[in-house]
Amino acid sequence: MNVAIIGTGLMGRPMGERIMNANHRLIAYNRTPEKAKPLAFLGADVVSIPAEAIASSECVVLMLADAQAIRETLLQKDALGSVAESTVIQMGTISPEESITIQGEILRAGGDYFEAPVLGSIPQAEKGELIVMVGSTSEQFGRWSDLLRCFGPDPVLIGPVGHAAALKLALNQLIASLTAAFALSLNFLERKEIDLDLFMKILRKSALYAPMFDKKLERMIERDYANPNFPAKHLAKDIDLFLNEAKPLRLQTVGLEGVRQLVQMTLTRGWAETDYSALFQVISQGVG
Repeated sequence: MNVAIIGTGLMGRPMGERIMNANHRLIAYNRTPEKAKPLAFLGADVVSIPAEAIASSECVVLMLADAQAIRETLLQKDALGSVAESTVIQMGTISPEESITIQGEILRAGGDYFEAPVLGSIPQAEKGELIVMVGSTSEQFGRWSDLLRCFGPDPVLIGPVGHAAALKLALNQLIASLTAAFALSLNFLERKEIDLDLFMKILRKSALYAPMFDKKLERMIERDYANPNFPAKHLAKDIDLFLNEAKPLRLQTVGLEGVRQLVQMTLTRGWAETDYSALFQVISQGVG
């Protein structure tokens, strides 16, 4: 079928490739046109306005940075007027409230909507090994599961719209908290001149181990935060979304608020566009 993708950045590009590999026609749009060129080279139809992508497609995959980006593309007048008869699949990380609000606007315009945020980064997107969490009706899930399998082998129906978005925020909160804790341990052991290989050997055998520790270990040791799979600025956005959702639930979030300070320091010190493992650098620099 004809599938549009709006947002062809770090994750959108390999996800677009997966759509084409499944023999669907891909119509691509990105606000920065250069980011869509790799997909054009592979045979995608790259268009200059969102409305053109939407009008040419049975479904629209959104892989944008935040809800504001969705508003500036999909929900502006011309694009929104094109969604009638189309299904919009929102696959980025936004809040449950934002997702439900966008759903309402799409439905009022005559289109259909559900959410399917993903867990994983560029390597998993390239291989079709993302974890796809779906907030939809059972009918929508049944209809679109084959397309969602382009991105991950086993899409999981979480519940109605908003539920998958909430689960994704809970997972990204863990990304932030685990990374900060791991970076603190590594910095501590470096200062104590304790062999990090021995630390990792023991850690890997313990119940404390998480695979992401090994994924970030080399970056932290080498102080190499370039070519990110997930930039620090996006992690900062997701922490704020989680805290905003947690506040009315009367949860104690002081721990995450401390991590948020570290991530904000990462941004202000010039690592907003780098990998979020740059948290290590902020912890290393200490106070002051």
